[in-house]
Amino acid sequence: MSQSETLFRLIALMQSIPRSPFYKNTTTLVSFMEEEGFEVSMRMVQRDLEKLSTYFPIDCDSSQKPYRWSFREGYKSNLPALDAISALSWVLAEEHLQPLLPAIAFDKLQPQFQQARDFLDGQKRNLFQHWRHQIKAVPNGKSLIPAEIPECIWRSVTEGLLMGKVLNSEYLSRKKNECKIYRLHPLGLVVRHSSTYLLAMVNDYENVRQFALHRFQSIEILDQNSRQQPNFCLEDYVKSGAFGYPVDEQNITLKALIDADTAWHLKETPVSEHQTLEKTDNPHQMRLTAMVPNDQQTQWWLMGFGSKIEVLEPSSWRKAILQHALEIVQKTSDESNLKRRDLISPKNS
Repeated sequence: MSQSETLFRLIALMQSIPRSPFYKNTTTLVSFMEEEGFEVSMRMVQRDLEKLSTYFPIDCDSSQKPYRWSFREGYKSNLPALDAISALSWVLAEEHLQPLLPAIAFDKLQPQFQQARDFLDGQKRNLFQHWRHQIKAVPNGKSLIPAEIPECIWRSVTEGLLMGKVLNSEYLSRKKNECKIYRLHPLGLVVRHSSTYLLAMVNDYENVRQFALHRFQSIEILDQNSRQQPNFCLEDYVKSGAFGYPVDEQNITLKALIDADTAWHLKETPVSEHQTLEKTDNPHQMRLTAMVPNDQQTQWWLMGFGSKIEVLEPSSWRKAILQHALEIVQKTSDESNLKRRDLISPKNS
């Protein structure tokens, strides 16, 4: 057995030992190690425990057999809580986060990700030896490549936010395609899809604005404490639909007819905590009623289902989706007419 396998076995064994007043006997520990994929015997685990107890505060109750083992009460281990299952969780997290986080933030987690990969690679004799071919995280919908953020921008934004300092910034405005100078009072950081946003107040204004980190041209941390909003709550801000291009701050009641497959999907993963699905006279169709934010994001989500969803209410959404469909039909018709004219044009005869 290689040194790395022995090391992983000892770490896994240590992580399975509870802290006093709880305990595990040797037989239980052997079963745990076998479940983790290690080929061990009662004698091997006994030797490992005796060896570990000479270096760590591990107590053995030998008053009965099998012996019972526990860490002394109050002992705190600095070992990473890593076993085969948690290592797989780290790998899934890496797969899921890579298309979401900016590269500079993702790179900061590489030591933990690498540790998980090394752990699994070291398990030559367990069921996880083929893990690279068995683990994959698939994003929901089309994922874009995260916008690139210079390390100096990331460091200045995060440090300024955590230290509560004013940021003097040069920012590229998307609407006017020109750079502007802002003195920002940071309030929070939000990762949304493939972009990361700083929430901040500008100059002496109190309203909260969103700034995409990849559009910052330069940032300087000033030796000045930033202003705060005592009533500002980042979670409430996000829940209000601020990142969904809100029409207003009110929720609305969505009513729609949906096909059976879509209904099954929404039954498993509801669009809202306040959602009902009812049968209709059509066995292939159900009625959806849900409380949702009044934002463009939800409308775009509905359009993605195409003809599988017919929006009934609100009427403004029904009209907007219908208008969108008519514009698509019109563009397709215009292209078809143009191609037809090109085919019968004298210059092509």
